[in-house]
Amino acid sequence: MTALAKLDWAKLDKDRAKVLAAVGAAPTAAEVAMPGPAQSDNGVILTCAASLTPEPVAWLWRDWLALGKFHVLAGAPGQGKTTIALSFAATVSSGGRWPDGTHCAPGNVLMWSGEDDPADTLLPRLVAMGADRNRVFFVSGYREGNEVLPFDPARDMGQLMAQAEKLGGVRLVVVDPVVSAVTGDSHKNTEVRRALQPLVDMGAAMGAAVVGISHFSKGGAGGDPTQRVVGSVAFAAVARVVLCAAKVKGSEGDDDRRILARSKSNIGPDDGGFEYGIAQTELDAWPGVHASVIDWRSAVEGTARELLAEAETDTVGDRDGDDDGVDGFLRGLLADGPVSARTIKADADGAGYAWRTVQRAAHRIGAERRKDGMKGGWVWALTTTPKAPHFPEGAEDASVLKVAPLASSGDSVAPSDDSEVF
Repeated sequence: MTALAKLDWAKLDKDRAKVLAAVGAAPTAAEVAMPGPAQSDNGVILTCAASLTPEPVAWLWRDWLALGKFHVLAGAPGQGKTTIALSFAATVSSGGRWPDGTHCAPGNVLMWSGEDDPADTLLPRLVAMGADRNRVFFVSGYREGNEVLPFDPARDMGQLMAQAEKLGGVRLVVVDPVVSAVTGDSHKNTEVRRALQPLVDMGAAMGAAVVGISHFSKGGAGGDPTQRVVGSVAFAAVARVVLCAAKVKGSEGDDDRRILARSKSNIGPDDGGFEYGIAQTELDAWPGVHASVIDWRSAVEGTARELLAEAETDTVGDRDGDDDGVDGFLRGLLADGPVSARTIKADADGAGYAWRTVQRAAHRIGAERRKDGMKGGWVWALTTTPKAPHFPEGAEDASVLKVAPLASSGDSVAPSDDSEVF
């Protein structure tokens, strides 16, 4: 008698029935033909494919910005990434036209910025580009009793969702920079994915396109632009569409030729782009108030790698006196409060900035260091008044720039050399 014949089939059937009763019987062919959600108290939920209906992607801007999806807009400093995002916001809020001439249905916009002041920087740009101010809302903080705290995505995302639902019609959410949504290590894949998931969920729940702004790491020119997004690869991996902005060499006399290109798309074409320039204008209704605007130009063909292959490496910084954009980079890291030196070092390494360069930027923007007795290690924080740079004779050759500590009882003096403990 074979081993198969020796099996107690009656007992096996009885045991199988017990298991199925415990977890819920498998659907029969008839049940699959008439799909519906299984009723159970707890456990894994399975959705039968037959219960779903194929749906097209809902586009805010056809093939560029998708409703309910997360996007990344990246580029080197000085390429007008924030102004590009504000151009998107102006188009959405006013029901204007996209760079390809297609019309956009009007909607509300949420903007969360950790780098620029809404009144003197963001709003003038929006007004100059024709935005409807009644449809644009800045995330200014979180109120707790009589105190207004900085917005914390780990704590306040639920409240932001509730406010967005009250507004209704939110079609675009801009996060500048997107790294501010990550409370952990922005170079760890798991932590970045966990931090970005609330943004992804918010976009899906509201049916809004979410655009996170990021920097390019230094170096890697001519390579895949998607791989140059600063931080963990999860930023680009989670995004359904990655847009890249860069200044490229133009024809003689054209010193302001830039290109916005698609470097990745899981839901549409992943090539092509638009030329654009950045211009300065004065607001008619507010004399003396100047703003940057995007001057959209013709469409271009080719992959992002091809289109940005001649991107200039010596781009100007986002602000006067910025050493290759590191000032804006550091401001963004410190915008929401003190950050550990260990995190700053990791982010600087990922962005391709030498530690000496970051230390010099800290001095220029008024960042100070202190020993955190509660958490251990050193932390950096912004002060209200940037320090005027002062370099003693020969400081250009020094390997480290001393930065004064925050004035606080119990704080230790920041180290004067590379011995800072990370």
